[in-house]
Amino acid sequence: MYYKWILFDADDTLFHFDAFAGLRRMFAGFGVDFGEQDFAHYQSLNQPLWVAYQDGDITAEQLQHQRFAGWAQRLAVSPRELNSAFLTAMADICAPLPGARELIDALTGKAQLGIITNGFTELQQVRLERTAFRDAFSPLVISEQVGLAKPDPGIFEHALELMGRPPREQVLMVGDNPHSDILGGLNAGLHTCWLNPAGKPVPEGISPHYQVGSLHELHRLLLC
Repeated sequence: MYYKWILFDADDTLFHFDAFAGLRRMFAGFGVDFGEQDFAHYQSLNQPLWVAYQDGDITAEQLQHQRFAGWAQRLAVSPRELNSAFLTAMADICAPLPGARELIDALTGKAQLGIITNGFTELQQVRLERTAFRDAFSPLVISEQVGLAKPDPGIFEHALELMGRPPREQVLMVGDNPHSDILGGLNAGLHTCWLNPAGKPVPEGISPHYQVGSLHELHRLLLC
Protein backbone atom coordinates (compact mmCIF):
# COMPACT_ATOMS: atom_id res chain seq x y z
CA MET A 1 0.00 0.00 0.00
CA TYR A 2 1.27 3.47 -0.89
CA TYR A 3 0.39 5.29 2.33
CA LYS A 4 2.51 4.64 5.41
CA TRP A 5 0.14 6.55 7.67
CA ILE A 6 -3.66 6.87 7.71
CA LEU A 7 -5.09 9.60 9.96
CA PHE A 8 -8.81 9.48 10.73
CA ASP A 9 -11.32 11.93 12.07
CA ALA A 10 -13.52 10.29 14.73
CA ASP A 11 -17.14 11.53 14.77
CA ASP A 12 -19.09 10.49 11.67
CA THR A 13 -15.91 9.06 10.15
CA LEU A 14 -15.17 6.07 12.37
CA PHE A 15 -18.08 6.40 14.81
CA HIS A 16 -21.78 7.06 14.42
CA PHE A 17 -22.56 10.37 16.14
CA ASP A 18 -26.28 10.74 16.89
CA ALA A 19 -26.42 13.91 18.97
CA PHE A 20 -30.24 13.88 19.17
CA ALA A 21 -30.29 10.38 20.65
CA GLY A 22 -27.54 11.32 23.09
CA LEU A 23 -29.34 14.48 24.20
CA ARG A 24 -32.64 12.64 24.64
CA ARG A 25 -30.86 10.05 26.79
CA MET A 26 -29.06 12.70 28.81
CA PHE A 27 -32.09 14.94 29.42
CA ALA A 28 -34.25 11.96 30.37
CA GLY A 29 -31.95 11.63 33.37
CA PHE A 30 -33.03 15.15 34.39
CA GLY A 31 -36.73 14.42 33.85
CA VAL A 32 -36.92 16.30 30.54
CA ASP A 33 -38.65 14.93 27.43
CA PHE A 34 -36.24 16.44 24.89
CA GLY A 35 -38.01 16.72 21.53
CA GLU A 36 -37.21 17.69 17.97
CA GLN A 37 -37.96 21.38 18.52
CA ASP A 38 -35.62 21.36 21.50
CA PHE A 39 -32.96 19.77 19.32
CA ALA A 40 -33.45 22.35 16.56
CA HIS A 41 -32.96 25.14 19.09
CA TYR A 42 -29.90 23.39 20.55
CA GLN A 43 -28.38 23.06 17.08
CA SER A 44 -29.02 26.75 16.36
CA LEU A 45 -26.73 27.48 19.30
CA ASN A 46 -24.31 24.57 19.00
CA GLN A 47 -23.39 24.76 15.33
CA PRO A 48 -22.15 28.40 15.34
CA LEU A 49 -20.19 27.61 18.50
CA TRP A 50 -18.41 24.76 16.69
CA VAL A 51 -17.55 27.10 13.82
CA ALA A 52 -16.15 29.62 16.31
CA TYR A 53 -14.20 26.85 18.03
CA GLN A 54 -12.71 25.58 14.77
CA ASP A 55 -11.83 29.17 13.83
CA GLY A 56 -10.00 29.58 17.12
CA ASP A 57 -12.37 32.27 18.40
CA ILE A 58 -13.50 30.35 21.51
CA THR A 59 -12.04 27.55 23.61
CA ALA A 60 -13.36 24.02 24.08
CA GLU A 61 -14.42 24.96 27.60
CA GLN A 62 -16.35 27.98 26.35
CA LEU A 63 -18.13 25.86 23.73
CA GLN A 64 -19.14 23.25 26.27
CA HIS A 65 -20.36 25.91 28.71
CA GLN A 66 -22.27 28.10 26.28
CA ARG A 67 -24.20 25.34 24.51
CA PHE A 68 -25.80 24.23 27.80
CA ALA A 69 -25.97 27.57 29.67
CA GLY A 70 -29.71 28.07 29.10
CA TRP A 71 -30.64 24.52 30.07
CA ALA A 72 -28.36 24.69 33.12
CA GLN A 73 -30.18 27.75 34.38
CA ARG A 74 -33.57 26.14 33.76
CA LEU A 75 -32.61 22.91 35.54
CA ALA A 76 -30.58 24.59 38.31
CA VAL A 77 -27.44 22.61 37.57
CA SER A 78 -24.07 23.66 36.17
CA PRO A 79 -23.30 23.66 32.43
CA ARG A 80 -20.33 21.44 33.25
CA GLU A 81 -22.64 18.82 34.78
CA LEU A 82 -24.89 18.82 31.71
CA ASN A 83 -21.96 18.63 29.31
CA SER A 84 -20.42 15.72 31.20
CA ALA A 85 -23.77 13.91 31.27
CA PHE A 86 -24.12 14.45 27.52
CA LEU A 87 -20.67 13.03 26.77
CA THR A 88 -21.42 10.04 29.00
CA ALA A 89 -24.68 9.45 27.13
CA MET A 90 -22.86 9.66 23.79
CA ALA A 91 -20.30 7.12 25.01
CA ASP A 92 -23.14 4.81 26.08
CA ILE A 93 -24.70 4.78 22.58
CA CYS A 94 -21.42 4.78 20.64
CA ALA A 95 -21.05 2.43 17.71
CA PRO A 96 -18.52 2.16 14.89
CA LEU A 97 -19.81 3.09 11.45
CA PRO A 98 -20.45 0.22 9.01
CA GLY A 99 -17.15 -1.12 7.73
CA ALA A 100 -15.04 0.62 10.36
CA ARG A 101 -13.96 -2.50 12.24
CA GLU A 102 -13.18 -4.45 9.08
CA LEU A 103 -11.19 -1.51 7.68
CA ILE A 104 -9.12 -1.00 10.83
CA ASP A 105 -8.46 -4.73 11.18
CA ALA A 106 -7.34 -4.90 7.53
CA LEU A 107 -5.08 -1.85 7.80
CA THR A 108 -3.42 -2.94 11.03
CA GLY A 109 0.10 -4.06 10.23
CA LYS A 110 -0.01 -2.55 6.74
CA ALA A 111 -0.01 1.12 7.76
CA GLN A 112 0.28 3.10 10.95
CA LEU A 113 -3.02 4.58 12.12
CA GLY A 114 -3.82 7.73 14.05
CA ILE A 115 -6.76 9.94 14.97
CA ILE A 116 -7.07 13.73 14.87
CA THR A 117 -10.38 14.84 16.36
CA ASN A 118 -12.04 18.06 17.39
CA GLY A 119 -14.20 16.03 19.76
CA PHE A 120 -13.73 16.13 23.51
CA THR A 121 -11.43 13.98 25.59
CA GLU A 122 -14.13 12.68 27.93
CA LEU A 123 -15.95 11.02 25.01
CA GLN A 124 -13.09 10.04 22.71
CA GLN A 125 -11.05 7.99 25.14
CA VAL A 126 -14.02 6.11 26.64
CA ARG A 127 -15.40 5.33 23.19
CA LEU A 128 -12.09 3.95 21.94
CA GLU A 129 -11.85 1.72 25.00
CA ARG A 130 -15.41 0.43 24.68
CA THR A 131 -15.03 -0.37 21.00
CA ALA A 132 -11.62 -2.03 21.56
CA PHE A 133 -10.07 0.41 19.08
CA ARG A 134 -7.73 2.11 21.54
CA ASP A 135 -4.63 0.06 20.74
CA ALA A 136 -5.11 0.48 16.98
CA PHE A 137 -4.41 4.23 16.97
CA SER A 138 -1.29 6.13 17.91
CA PRO A 139 -1.21 9.06 18.06
CA LEU A 140 -4.62 10.04 19.38
CA VAL A 141 -4.66 13.82 18.93
CA ILE A 142 -7.59 15.61 20.61
CA SER A 143 -8.05 19.32 19.97
CA GLU A 144 -9.16 19.99 23.55
CA GLN A 145 -5.76 18.77 24.77
CA VAL A 146 -3.68 20.49 22.09
CA GLY A 147 -5.44 23.85 22.33
CA LEU A 148 -5.92 23.98 18.56
CA ALA A 149 -8.74 22.62 16.43
CA LYS A 150 -8.88 21.44 12.83
CA PRO A 151 -8.50 23.04 10.31
CA ASP A 152 -5.69 24.93 12.10
CA PRO A 153 -2.43 23.62 10.58
CA GLY A 154 -0.95 23.58 14.07
CA ILE A 155 -2.91 20.51 15.16
CA PHE A 156 -1.69 18.62 12.09
CA GLU A 157 1.88 19.74 12.79
CA HIS A 158 1.50 18.47 16.34
CA ALA A 159 0.36 15.09 15.03
CA LEU A 160 3.21 14.92 12.51
CA GLU A 161 5.71 15.64 15.28
CA LEU A 162 4.31 12.74 17.32
CA MET A 163 4.51 10.56 14.19
CA GLY A 164 8.21 11.25 13.74
CA ARG A 165 7.81 13.62 10.77
CA PRO A 166 7.04 11.13 7.96
CA PRO A 167 7.00 12.41 4.36
CA ARG A 168 3.68 14.22 4.03
CA GLU A 169 2.83 12.61 0.71
CA GLN A 170 2.81 9.27 2.55
CA VAL A 171 0.11 10.47 4.99
CA LEU A 172 -3.60 10.23 4.14
CA MET A 173 -6.14 12.23 6.18
CA VAL A 174 -9.66 10.72 6.11
CA GLY A 175 -12.67 12.67 7.34
CA ASP A 176 -16.30 13.61 6.76
CA ASN A 177 -15.95 17.39 7.16
CA PRO A 178 -14.62 19.06 4.01
CA HIS A 179 -13.53 22.17 5.86
CA SER A 180 -11.92 20.89 9.07
CA ASP A 181 -10.66 17.52 7.80
CA ILE A 182 -10.01 17.98 4.09
CA LEU A 183 -9.04 21.64 3.81
CA GLY A 184 -7.09 21.31 7.05
CA GLY A 185 -5.23 18.27 5.75
CA LEU A 186 -4.54 19.90 2.40
CA ASN A 187 -3.17 23.02 4.06
CA ALA A 188 -0.85 20.80 6.09
CA GLY A 189 0.46 19.21 2.88
CA LEU A 190 -1.23 15.84 3.40
CA HIS A 191 -3.16 13.70 0.96
CA THR A 192 -6.86 13.65 1.80
CA CYS A 193 -9.94 11.46 1.39
CA TRP A 194 -13.41 12.92 1.90
CA LEU A 195 -15.93 10.46 3.34
CA ASN A 196 -19.09 11.79 1.71
CA PRO A 197 -21.97 9.31 2.11
CA ALA A 198 -24.61 11.88 1.18
CA GLY A 199 -22.93 12.69 -2.14
CA LYS A 200 -22.73 16.40 -1.41
CA PRO A 201 -21.02 18.66 -3.95
CA VAL A 202 -17.38 19.46 -3.26
CA PRO A 203 -17.17 22.94 -1.69
CA GLU A 204 -15.50 25.56 -3.83
CA GLY A 205 -11.77 25.82 -3.25
CA ILE A 206 -11.43 22.33 -1.70
CA SER A 207 -10.02 19.49 -3.80
CA PRO A 208 -9.66 16.18 -1.94
CA HIS A 209 -7.36 13.61 -3.51
CA TYR A 210 -10.10 10.99 -3.13
CA GLN A 211 -13.80 10.88 -2.35
CA VAL A 212 -15.68 7.81 -1.07
CA GLY A 213 -19.25 7.15 -0.06
CA SER A 214 -18.52 4.62 2.67
CA LEU A 215 -15.76 2.98 4.67
CA HIS A 216 -16.30 -0.14 2.56
CA GLU A 217 -15.38 1.91 -0.50
CA LEU A 218 -12.32 3.29 1.31
CA HIS A 219 -11.35 -0.29 2.16
CA ARG A 220 -11.41 -1.22 -1.51
CA LEU A 221 -9.52 1.93 -2.48
CA LEU A 222 -6.68 1.32 -0.06
CA LEU A 223 -6.34 -2.45 -0.07
CA CYS A 224 -7.60 -3.85 -3.37
